[in-house]
Amino acid sequence: MDQAISYLRENLLEWYCQYQRHLPWRSKKGQTPNPYYVWLSEIMLQQTTVPTVIPYFEKFIERWPHLKDLAEAPLDEILVQWQGLGYYARARNLYRAAQTVMAQYQGVFPKDPQLLETLPGIGSYTAGAIASIAFGYPIVPIDGNIIRVFSRLKAIEEPLPKSISKIKEVSQEFASEEHPGDFAQALMDLGSAICTPKNPQCAICPWNRTCEALRLNRVEDFPHKADKIIKSKRFAVAFFLLSDCGSVYLQKRPEKGLLGGMMEVPTTTWRSDEPWDWLTASAWAPIDASWKMLEKPVRHVFTHFNFEVQVTVAQIQQKEGSGIWAPLHNLGAYALPTVMKKIIAQGTHYFKG
Repeated sequence: MDQAISYLRENLLEWYCQYQRHLPWRSKKGQTPNPYYVWLSEIMLQQTTVPTVIPYFEKFIERWPHLKDLAEAPLDEILVQWQGLGYYARARNLYRAAQTVMAQYQGVFPKDPQLLETLPGIGSYTAGAIASIAFGYPIVPIDGNIIRVFSRLKAIEEPLPKSISKIKEVSQEFASEEHPGDFAQALMDLGSAICTPKNPQCAICPWNRTCEALRLNRVEDFPHKADKIIKSKRFAVAFFLLSDCGSVYLQKRPEKGLLGGMMEVPTTTWRSDEPWDWLTASAWAPIDASWKMLEKPVRHVFTHFNFEVQVTVAQIQQKEGSGIWAPLHNLGAYALPTVMKKIIAQGTHYFKG
């Protein structure tokens, strides 16, 4: 390894020893990392911040202390506990990966990142993070924080995502069998606490003497990003049906696709051309009733599109249908995504006046 790179590694590890974040999934000094904890936290941290993840991680570990417990749990129960974390495909992949490790690897996670990447929900970054942190594999995982750190260290001018290959090339020069897990977590902490997107704390950065972006006085220019793509918009009509017993009518979404396997207030299809008119939308009503369309739509932002839902409401005597009747006081027992909770809140508010 190049002497300058070796110096940077040692410098960062010394900084990490003193300033590391103490997180519930990290092993303490002298302890062997728990691969189950590392894997679970990395899946939860995909597109989600550390403060948001901590209580969910602790809740999952309390409920399912071991991989076997999670693999044997009902998927619906996992989806219920996942509510609020978003990106629900992660929860379904979590469940499938747990079952795969139990069935194919006798409950022991593979150590090789290429094998880890074959598990549901694990891409190249997550595989690298698990391999380095849990098993000491000499690889540097590449997440958003680490991309920012190396983009600035080398002042990489090419915009994302084209610069990823260059960043990977640079970062892997730092790969070593000496403390690869600590080094990966040190990079994550450096990006989170010091090399932040805005107002980075360059004066106390352990790499400030060799940072090319700092030398150019252009730290916040990196990493360069491609122009933002304008999100598309989708429209739907939701049918909030309240029974005389105080229950709301719900149905289960298909297992595959967006929000797969979760519960929903019945809706029309989600179309992208224009809002629905009532005459067309009424054909999607789950039950014949005197429907009233509310004036204010529900709006929700997904990763790739903005969603606008016009809510219609009705109240009837409870009767059988293809869905289920869920008591309003017990909705926490059902796996409801945030957008459906918004629809239910608006419908409930209408009837409460």
